[in-house]
Amino acid sequence: MGEITRQPARAIQNALIDSVLAGLCALIVFGPIVGVVLKGYGFTLAPARVAILVAVVMAGRLALSLLLQSQRGKAFIARFEGADDGVYVRPPGYRSRLRWIIPLLVGLAIVFPFLATKYLLTVAILGLIYVLLGLGLNIVVGLAGLLDLGYVAFYAIGAYGLALGYQYLGLGFWAMLPLGAVMAALAGALLGFPVLRMHGDYLAIVTLGFGEIIRLVLNNWVSFTGGPNGVPVPSPTLFGLEFTRRAKDGGIPIHEFFHVSYNPNLKFIFLYAVLCLVVMLVLLVKHRLTRMPIGRAWEALREDEIACRAMGLNHVLVKLSAFMLGASTAGIAGVFFASYQGFVNPTSFTFFESALILAIVVLGGMGSTLGVVLAAFVLTVTPELLRGFDEYRVLLFGVLMVMMMIWRPRGLVRTSRSGVALRKGVAP
Repeated sequence: MGEITRQPARAIQNALIDSVLAGLCALIVFGPIVGVVLKGYGFTLAPARVAILVAVVMAGRLALSLLLQSQRGKAFIARFEGADDGVYVRPPGYRSRLRWIIPLLVGLAIVFPFLATKYLLTVAILGLIYVLLGLGLNIVVGLAGLLDLGYVAFYAIGAYGLALGYQYLGLGFWAMLPLGAVMAALAGALLGFPVLRMHGDYLAIVTLGFGEIIRLVLNNWVSFTGGPNGVPVPSPTLFGLEFTRRAKDGGIPIHEFFHVSYNPNLKFIFLYAVLCLVVMLVLLVKHRLTRMPIGRAWEALREDEIACRAMGLNHVLVKLSAFMLGASTAGIAGVFFASYQGFVNPTSFTFFESALILAIVVLGGMGSTLGVVLAAFVLTVTPELLRGFDEYRVLLFGVLMVMMMIWRPRGLVRTSRSGVALRKGVAP
């Protein structure tokens, strides 16, 4: 473990105190969950399970405390502290040693739908939808620094736009894909105007209220939205060809048109392929925007709005552009979600979804595109693959966020840009 730098007795005493406190926290938080077991129509106590849990937590905390007070532990912490001084600046002409990963991932994405089962396809589609949501919120929160806790409202607008557009206007998937983005962007503009002078907690409260208003309207306007019963969504088509085994009157199934055997996964393969293309397009657009004046303006607004205004930047347009672009991405994700589910209702657009999307941005790294993509798959695909622990998902999210704030406050992947910069603490 290495030589302990403090006095041995003092280090052990501190470690024991930490372990006792950790055991008490585990007893209070997890005791009722682990120690009370439902049997038949009643509950029974299982103190042995609680004792084992507390003992494991105390032993783990004791070992961790002793490790962190050793030379090796201090070096480990110092490495993390030094790695997160700020934005990583690449020298001009820098070429990443991992640049070959991108074509490899593209190749795997092309091959994946033909090798995966239906379940894995649906998990991948869900992960890509949350990648879109994370990229959109990353513009609002990560780049512009505007804390939005009602982001799920734009997601709902896109999903219900497809469902209601088909029900009342006969608009299908392809028509609503751009219209969903436009509708969500207009909603973002409507939200942006009243909150232009708000910052921090006040902005978060207003956006949270906006998200709840949209959900309550969808839930209570029964005559228009179907209320809690929801609205069915038609399956997408490709040039009028349907992905079902039997087409509606006047329609043609795609497998009959191409004279191939029917595959029940065709709909999901189609959604996966279109989603991949849209995600790559959004990644390209975001990459270009962050290197354009509007991207620099977002970052200036995030760092210091007063200085941003003093430099002559129109903070109204900067905020509105961030809200509208982020909202339009959520609208597109909502259209895909509605097509994927085949049904939408208000329970899919609760505050927990906004918290999950915000967790994706924080975990991935504020302003980091690659980090958001990785975090989206970590936070959405992992619970799908571990459904046996679904009831502990919120708890796991909380633990993960606390660990990230301690060990990686800049996220999984730091923001990087080309340029030249001095190291922190080095005089010019």
